[in-house]
Order: sequence, then structure tokens, then C-alpha cells
Amino acid sequence: MSAADPNRRFSVHGADEAPSRAALVKGLTFEDAALQFLDDRHLEAAADDAISLMVEDCETGERQCFRIDLSTGETAPCD
Repeated sequence: MSAADPNRRFSVHGADEAPSRAALVKGLTFEDAALQFLDDRHLEAAADDAISLMVEDCETGERQCFRIDLSTGETAPCD
């Protein structure tokens, strides 16, 4: 990652999975990294399926959780 690259490195895994199952993803924001993770995994979903993902900034250690509707791509913070 160069100084001109605005992407940051994030570790992303299912909220119910062990952190050792995480994937490294580049993104502009936590939400962007979560959506990139889903795009990379090519997950198919039923109309009412959603997934919760834990996203951690590899540089700062800050963590955020997102619930993503797999049919629409809408995101919201985890409950």
C-alpha cells in the first residue's frame, strides 16, 4: 500500500466465527471492507438472508460489526 493509496487493510470474519477465519481486505471504510469481503466470497442469499460481519482495522485495532442484507446489500450496525 503506497502513501497515495487511500485504502486501509481490514480483517473481516463472520461475527459468529473465530477471528482465525478472517480474511484480509482493503477498503476505504469499515463498511466498504465488509461489502468487499462479501463480493469476494460471492455469497448467494434467499430473500430474507442477512449476515453479520466483524471488521477490524489492521492498523488501529478498532472493530465494528455490520449486519448486511444479502439480497439488497443494505448495511446496519449489529444489535
